[in-house]
Amino acid sequence: MQWFMIFAQDRVDSLPLRITNREAHRARLDALQAENRILTAGPLPIVPSDPDQGFSGSLILAAFETLADAKAWAEEDPFMIAGVYESVDVRPYKPVFRATV
Repeated sequence: MQWFMIFAQDRVDSLPLRITNREAHRARLDALQAENRILTAGPLPIVPSDPDQGFSGSLILAAFETLADAKAWAEEDPFMIAGVYESVDVRPYKPVFRATV
């Protein structure tokens, strides 16, 4: 397994679609987490102190066998399928520093 960064950018006014598809999106992340394959994952708030303003995208750092596997996983995400994401960039990632909190 190797680490990959999945950086997704939301389309404008994506919040209603995020809310509708959040449970399915989270279920896929929970499955990766159960396999200890997530380093971190979360949304990117437009206004950090007020998530009700919506999100500009998501960042996921997760382990996959290959870049092709990581890209396929990202393309099958419910947020991608539903049109929450306008674009997704998947790249290899090398953790150097890790949080200890």
